[in-house]
Amino acid sequence: MTTNRNVWHPPKDPTRSGFTAIRDFVDRVANSSPARLTLIVFALVILLFTALLSLPISASDGKVTPFHDALFTAVSAVCVTGLTTVSTALHWTFFGQLVILIAIFVGGLGILTLASLMALTVSKRLGVRGKLIAQEAMNASRLGEVGTLLRIVITTSVCIEIALALMLAPRFMLLGESFPMALWHAIFYSISAFNNAGFTPHSDGVVPYENDLWVLIPLMLGGFIGSLGFPVLMVLLSTGFRVKRWNLHTKLTVQVSLILLVAGAIIWGFMEWSNPATIGPMATGDKITHSIFASVMTRSLGFNVVDMNSVNSSTMLLSDALMFAGGGSASTAGGIKVTTLAVMFLAIVAEARGDNDVKIYGRTVPQGTLRVAISVIMMGATLVMVATGALLAISGQSLDRVLFEAISAFATVGLSTGLSAQLPPAGVYVLSILMFAGRVGSITLASALALRQRRQLFHYPEERPIIG
Repeated sequence: MTTNRNVWHPPKDPTRSGFTAIRDFVDRVANSSPARLTLIVFALVILLFTALLSLPISASDGKVTPFHDALFTAVSAVCVTGLTTVSTALHWTFFGQLVILIAIFVGGLGILTLASLMALTVSKRLGVRGKLIAQEAMNASRLGEVGTLLRIVITTSVCIEIALALMLAPRFMLLGESFPMALWHAIFYSISAFNNAGFTPHSDGVVPYENDLWVLIPLMLGGFIGSLGFPVLMVLLSTGFRVKRWNLHTKLTVQVSLILLVAGAIIWGFMEWSNPATIGPMATGDKITHSIFASVMTRSLGFNVVDMNSVNSSTMLLSDALMFAGGGSASTAGGIKVTTLAVMFLAIVAEARGDNDVKIYGRTVPQGTLRVAISVIMMGATLVMVATGALLAISGQSLDRVLFEAISAFATVGLSTGLSAQLPPAGVYVLSILMFAGRVGSITLASALALRQRRQLFHYPEERPIIG
């Protein structure tokens, strides 16, 4: 019996083999190091939007935007920061502004959501470690809920942004804008506000609306809701305002956010009450509105109705502190996150009382959570310090301006003294790295450490060093 060795085989499809290689790579990375996948996804997304913003069609002058400006804008948009080196309204065409808006929406979903979506899109499944990362990010109780929660995150974002746009569009029309322009501005502001981005399609920002509550209130509401985080929003949607049914994360996030909002407004208003360059000449009602607005903006939103160069030095220091604190975990806000701040404060109280455990609301905070909180704070402070030193050497500006800009970049706030637009390319790259690290660093580190445990077969004798 003879066999035919000349059997015809169909040619291999290079496209399919390439896709298979990509799928296998995503599977391997998602299951071995989900934190690395988040970094890769975010970097690729930024490079994509950088390429789009570099196109001549994106710039109003029809020329190619310099790489450092396109990169900085893409990083600022994807990291939902709001710092700019060129005017959003004047430099970019409608196409360029649309690219920025899409980048804000995509970046606002969060790096863990993006990484999970990429793994689902390419490989049609999430590995166990990938599900654990997404579960940690969204506070899911079961791994099977992760896919459903990803859809809820996107749906919730779109619904809130539509509601904000419907609130803003009529006002812009009453102020004389045409229906298409009013609708575009309303959509832009709604996405920018909910995602705590701080980008504005107007050349003079929101300054013309400094006394217009119809515009300011939706911006504040969108920014505050976005700063709570998707895990909190899901709990609120399912339980409403029945506080007893809230989990510990929701209670801490809402409570600390409200404390920072009220305290920030009171202190900011007190410091600027008589400042003739900011709110000094205004009526009492307008002063109160500006104080509340400033407190919300410094938490991560980034819109401003006063010149940050005109505020008192003490007010700028207060803004630094509020920006560094930031918003809720897995939210569109930045900073070290309010739960990190809450855990560290509770640890200090427990140490002062001599308690062995850190307790709140009938629950004990695990020791591992305390280590993660310390790591996030130290990493954030180190990044800001190193970047501030580099920017001081590059720009030659005063410490207060440089520190303010560095914290604004790390905390993805977007408030600025105008330093970003004055920096040479080297300084622009430093701020770009800081925005990227601030957006992905603390979340990725926290998630990686939360799921990382080493089995030890022995335990060294304890010895306590002198602290303090």
